[in-house]
Amino acid sequence: MTTHELVDVTIIGGGPTGLFARFYAGMRGVSSQIIDALPELGGQLTALYPEKYIFDVAGFSKVLAKDLVKALVDQSRQFGAREHLNQRVVGLEETDGHLVLVTDTARFPTRSIVLAAGIGAFSPRRLPQACAEPWYGRGIHDVMGDPAQYHGKRVVIIGGGDSAFDWTAQLVGKAARVSLVHRSDRFRAHGATVSEVMQAVARGDADLFTFHELHDVLSADARLAGVVLRETKTKLTKEIPSDVILPMLGYVSDLGEVSNWGLNIVKDEIVVNSEMETGRAGIYAAGDVTTYPGKLKLIAAGFGEAATAVNQAVHWIYPEKKVAPGHSSNMAIFGQKDD
Repeated sequence: MTTHELVDVTIIGGGPTGLFARFYAGMRGVSSQIIDALPELGGQLTALYPEKYIFDVAGFSKVLAKDLVKALVDQSRQFGAREHLNQRVVGLEETDGHLVLVTDTARFPTRSIVLAAGIGAFSPRRLPQACAEPWYGRGIHDVMGDPAQYHGKRVVIIGGGDSAFDWTAQLVGKAARVSLVHRSDRFRAHGATVSEVMQAVARGDADLFTFHELHDVLSADARLAGVVLRETKTKLTKEIPSDVILPMLGYVSDLGEVSNWGLNIVKDEIVVNSEMETGRAGIYAAGDVTTYPGKLKLIAAGFGEAATAVNQAVHWIYPEKKVAPGHSSNMAIFGQKDD
């Protein structure tokens, strides 16, 4: 098992709050790293709705989720901090006066931790049909990434929530054909997006199969070639040509190992005080994973909490460093006159 170098601040979670926390650690002149269970940075913005506009981030009249992630990644990487992806935390130890985060494959010594895990470690719900399992990564993709990779392909989307409808709307006119499959005619998506997809179906630009579910996967020359759908009422089946299946069945999330760290946790949320302290020395939290009186689960709020958590962590590690960082416009680290 690999043991990494000791750093000052380890941020668990690579979403907007975690990315801003990494930037802030660099701005304060301390070493940091991000650990995330997902294969890409961005958290829910990348995994669930990269092509959706966000309207309540300061400084942007509107910004695509993927563009906000890119800007945050660029901002947070300027000080050379690293990220370690596909790393699920399975333990926490204390050694030689510092903490050690343990994942399935590595050990990460750290002087402090900032938990920015959003709704906790989350993973996509997998299709329940046994026929689907061998095709994951070979035609079935539950982490979607860049929509451009599906342009010109026959795409089957399975689900009835926001992600399923958002992606269907995005791929209409770009995919060779897009078909939405749902086990009922009741949807859990925004009405405007449902209406947009219904209009595309009415025009003949997309297909909608309600009361249907995956029954089998068809192949040709060892490649995914289509799906067999089964009508849930009549049990009749039909074949749909397809190059790609995108299951969008939601995510399973939980705090996992973090629940055993002696933190103040209520209903799967970490209770913090005004300094973002969690109840265990050296461990702070920020973003949607936290709760306190008046808490707002907003990206904008997470940014402020990240700054508070990192500043407190820096002062805890290095008492000679002030909690208040001063104004960035006067910092030597940015080539300005230092206060």
